[in-house]
Amino acid sequence: MSSVAEKLAKKSTRKPATKQVRLKLVYIDFWSAVKLSFLIAICVAIVTIVATFLIFTVLNQTGLFEQINQIYTSIAGETSDLSTILSLGNIMGFAVVVALLDTVVITALGAVVALLYNLSVKMTGGLLVGFTNN
Repeated sequence: MSSVAEKLAKKSTRKPATKQVRLKLVYIDFWSAVKLSFLIAICVAIVTIVATFLIFTVLNQTGLFEQINQIYTSIAGETSDLSTILSLGNIMGFAVVVALLDTVVITALGAVVALLYNLSVKMTGGLLVGFTNN
């Protein structure tokens, strides 16, 4: 048993050789970029919806909407009520619509960036990237 432990100790004391490889990124796969940008867009959409809910809850609990509603009714008249417009359902519905639009826009931007990079590589030669085995 001690011979195996000694061999492992000797292996751990050796310093591994570090190799550096420099490669050029000359192509980005279009569908991979679209899939990755779609996943990022889904994450942004979820964060948007959750953040909207949390901000609405905090502002509602502090009474800010009631104060804004009082100011609005004093300016616009007693018949208008801002609290029906600023309800949780309306705010969350707007957040869902914004999240869906963000998903489409971010996915399209990922596709456009991949296409533009692939076209620009013909002029620039690509992006030089260095890798090590550490």
